[in-house]
Amino acid sequence: MFWPMLAIALGFLGIAVLGVLGIKVFLEVQRLGRQVADTTERITQAAEELETAAVGLARTGETLR
Repeated sequence: MFWPMLAIALGFLGIAVLGVLGIKVFLEVQRLGRQVADTTERITQAAEELETAAVGLARTGETLR
């Protein structure tokens, strides 16, 4: 009777550990998603600033001709 009870307890413990690890993975994936969104926004802003600077530089180059 001891071995079946031990097997059930270990099975439950294994499922609990997998649940905790699943929650940790879920939270880390959410954090990574937020970082990716922030980085994408920063890259977009930098690209817009670069485009604005390039237009200004092109105008300056045209006036030098």
